[in-house]
Amino acid sequence: MTATGPTRPPHSAPGTQATPQLAALTQDDLVNRIAQVLTEAIMKGGFAPGARLTEATIARDLGVSRAPVREAARLLENRGLVVAVPRRGFFVRSFDAADLDQIYDLRMCLERHAGGLLAGRLTSEMDAALSAQVQLLHRLAEAGDGDRQIEEDLKFHRMICVFAGNRRLLKVFDELTAETRYGIAMIGRLYDDPHEIARTHEPLLDALRSGDATSFAEASDYHIGTARQRVVAMFGPG
Repeated sequence: MTATGPTRPPHSAPGTQATPQLAALTQDDLVNRIAQVLTEAIMKGGFAPGARLTEATIARDLGVSRAPVREAARLLENRGLVVAVPRRGFFVRSFDAADLDQIYDLRMCLERHAGGLLAGRLTSEMDAALSAQVQLLHRLAEAGDGDRQIEEDLKFHRMICVFAGNRRLLKVFDELTAETRYGIAMIGRLYDDPHEIARTHEPLLDALRSGDATSFAEASDYHIGTARQRVVAMFGPG
């Protein structure tokens, strides 16, 4: 019997690595990615309140067909960022003081309850994750990365809802994500020092560490309530 050497994988040339088999993007993946791009553009002021989302232009700029752009716009409508006008298309929603007041009111109820569920059963792993998130907010403030700070601020609040262990509460929080992000972005414009945004999260973590649900409720109401007052005042009377 003649010995044989190691064989190469089929179709691979010497000195090259075989191309891994990648999963194809699904229609849902594409729609969600387009929705993310449009959300970021709205948050950064690329689309002003009341502006029309022109499907043909967006599709051309993104190199996609109009169908997934239309589906992404419907997704943003469900998230409260755009409104559909029959026979005219989708327009960026204009928030007023009453809209934002109601958003913050619901956030106060959700996050107060989430913290109440979490207080008293905060594990060392949860504590470390939340602490790391606050430190990340400080690092982003130091770097002057306001856009990323908005996302990580939102993530801190979502982590509390995740750790609370109530899936339905988390679902409602996630449904408010786009509107919550909008409110956080507004707050970012009101602080001269982005480190102050990071510091406002420290009392929330301290309250969770105390294990006292009432202490967390007070800290959360102050945190969200202060933001609520400042953002609503920014928009004037409802």
